[in-house]
Amino acid sequence: MLDFLTGRKNGDRAAAADQDAAPPPRPTIGLALGGGAARGFAHIGVIRTLVSKGLAPDVIAGTSIGAVAGGCYAASHLDAFEQWGRSLTARNILSYLDINLSGSGLIWGRRLAERLDATLGNLAIDDLPLRFAAIATEIGTGHEIWLTRGRLVDALRASYALPGIFSPVRIGGRWLVDGTLVNPVPVAAARALGARLVIAVNLNADLFGRGMTIASHGSDAEDERLDAQTRQQRGLGGLRGLFGAEQFLKRQHFGRPGRPGISTVMIEAFNVMQDRIARSRLAGDPADVMINPQLGRIGLFEFHRAEEAIALGAEAAERALEPLVKAIAALASA
Repeated sequence: MLDFLTGRKNGDRAAAADQDAAPPPRPTIGLALGGGAARGFAHIGVIRTLVSKGLAPDVIAGTSIGAVAGGCYAASHLDAFEQWGRSLTARNILSYLDINLSGSGLIWGRRLAERLDATLGNLAIDDLPLRFAAIATEIGTGHEIWLTRGRLVDALRASYALPGIFSPVRIGGRWLVDGTLVNPVPVAAARALGARLVIAVNLNADLFGRGMTIASHGSDAEDERLDAQTRQQRGLGGLRGLFGAEQFLKRQHFGRPGRPGISTVMIEAFNVMQDRIARSRLAGDPADVMINPQLGRIGLFEFHRAEEAIALGAEAAERALEPLVKAIAALASA
């Protein structure tokens, strides 16, 4: 790989003998890691593949789950993040849902924060061995906030604080939520931090058939049946059950067959917006190389499918190696 980047071939005696001609320096590589909830474990496969090929990033800008994966790598704790992901099951994911009925999000997020605290401690972004930014959004102003200093755990929590799901995080006098509201795949941030070549990872690139226009639509008999069923369930004490057990709330959180839960509605609405914003921003400021893992079959809440997502990320990175190597070689010789 490195021979290819320098333009030398194995056994090239003339190149080997030329001690004075140093190979051109490798351009500064930046990774822009996008948001995508459970699909974000694919970032692990991407990072590991790039590092194994001698293409470790010098700069990382991440949004939401991309910030978590990138921050853990920058802090040399990607192994712990991967082990945690692979340990998740459909059942034990529920243990991280500490339901919140009185705050500004459905989930406190304390258990996830404690997990990050146990792994990263009080490590500051300023002390990381590479340049790093976690992208967040300020409530009220809509400002895009690049968290480039201060406690790493706090920055990651702010970057993945989905509005309505997790409570906002206060950092430096600002209340912050998920960065995908303003910058789902932060190419611009990676460039601003000094990357000459930016590799972007879009976790939602293969969600085909989204964003179309349905020109004619209306109600039907199925709507009436579902409405009647809902009224019946309310009459059987659905409201009383809503304030009963935390376990019941967790089931409501994910929904039931035929009807989406609260979090699914929020996440899917968020996903539609994220897709539209990502397309617009990537069109205006495209990455030098795009990595698009085929993750459409993995649901946003299917965190128990980490192993599959990691493998798909690695496959996508392998497919991108040829254009990536060509781009690096062109920049190195420019």
